[in-house]
Amino acid sequence: MTRSVPGVHNFKLNVQGHNLEVMRIAARGTERPEIVFLHEGLGSVSHWKDFPARVAAATQCGVTIYSRYGSGQSDLLAEARGVRYMHEEALHSLPDLLGQLQIENPILVGHSDGASIALIYTGAHDHVRGLALLAPHVFVEDLSISSIAEAKVKFETTNLPEKLGRHHRDAARTFWGWNNIWLHPEFRHWNIEEYLPRITCPILAVQGLDDQYGTMAQVEAIKKQSGGPVEVVRLADCRHSPQRDQPDATLEAIAEFVSRLAGNKAGRRGV
Repeated sequence: MTRSVPGVHNFKLNVQGHNLEVMRIAARGTERPEIVFLHEGLGSVSHWKDFPARVAAATQCGVTIYSRYGSGQSDLLAEARGVRYMHEEALHSLPDLLGQLQIENPILVGHSDGASIALIYTGAHDHVRGLALLAPHVFVEDLSISSIAEAKVKFETTNLPEKLGRHHRDAARTFWGWNNIWLHPEFRHWNIEEYLPRITCPILAVQGLDDQYGTMAQVEAIKKQSGGPVEVVRLADCRHSPQRDQPDATLEAIAEFVSRLAGNKAGRRGV
């Protein structure tokens, strides 16, 4: 799919053997950091809607958005996901993509699974300028599993497949790839808190107080254990997607965060 919008480029990029859907929005300001968006478990380029473009306009930064393998218009998932699928994305696919696109010292904006991927990646690298995390998770809560089990029922009994079909080549394959692994008994032990002390760049954590997939315990763990400064924004009347439930407040928080970082060098471990 090609859009004739000035400064917006859509293309496919082969990453770790899979063709991924990528959208890039050109920077409007000079020497601005690149912002890379990492979507949720059922997200994609189109699922973000106009939020990345609004962030680009508000910050004057270049923005890169991509659909992970198995999502959006990227290659279809050909195998079951494993417990470490977010680790694999953070430690292999994301570095490959950033390297090919020559993106250095990015600001990562991650939502849900994307926030977890951002944390793992940053814990393993020392050149991330900052992290903006929307509804992040660093361990599995009973609430998460209960809501994901409810999502399974909704997919089987409502028009959820049709809704997801607007954003994915194969909604069923995308959904079950995410749902099956989160409900797998072994996934209850998934935990990425070990990466937090290694992260010294600034973090913005945005959490909805009505999030059906996670509690404030997630961002409290990030604030307590991270090696750098952490700002927490708590949003009332907000569920799991701050960028949709409270878009203006979320945009404002990210824009202010990026503004503070724009003149700073990337955070580094041990500094």
